[in-house]
Amino acid sequence: MNKKYILAIFTAAVLWFIMFSPWTSSYIDFWIAMPFSAVILCIISALLNKDLKTEFKLSIRDVITGIIYAIILWVVFVCGDYISNFLFPFEKAQVSSIYGIRAGHNSSTLIILLLFLIGPAEEIFWRGTIQKYFMRKKGSWSGILITSIIYALVHLWSFNFMLIMAAFVCGFFWGTLFLYKKRLSVVIISHAVWDVAVFILFPIL
Repeated sequence: MNKKYILAIFTAAVLWFIMFSPWTSSYIDFWIAMPFSAVILCIISALLNKDLKTEFKLSIRDVITGIIYAIILWVVFVCGDYISNFLFPFEKAQVSSIYGIRAGHNSSTLIILLLFLIGPAEEIFWRGTIQKYFMRKKGSWSGILITSIIYALVHLWSFNFMLIMAAFVCGFFWGTLFLYKKRLSVVIISHAVWDVAVFILFPIL
């Protein structure tokens, strides 16, 4: 595996550790750390993926498609929440703790960050850079699976099973969407709109 990509994944893992681990998260403001991490991911992606700018051709169709897939994923999570409530007695507590990071912050500010920085940056890095690398090296489906597992594992230090599983489901969903649509812009819109919907406008509690 290319050492540059190992370093990129390691950097993301360190950033996610700082944001989510019980040893560090209480000392930082998540809504400062996450935008900072998003900028770092974008810089890394720009350095690793010289063809990244070709992924951003945007059309009205891309916007509509992205929104539709955001809605589909939101419905998947509503159904998943219903099922998880029966399977895992800790589900409500863990989901509530995820939503707890909204407390004390202005919703409009969070919407702007999620829509225009955090969601796009994650897709630029995870799908537009890391997944593309693994797809080239391991094939399409293996690349999606590997990236989805890594994306889930960087959330491991939250010790929140529901968050880790949500990350895997999202990673696989957006990874598959990227494979079939072949346009990062669609996936970026889907991720950004889903973030705002599930976290601010229509939370699943």
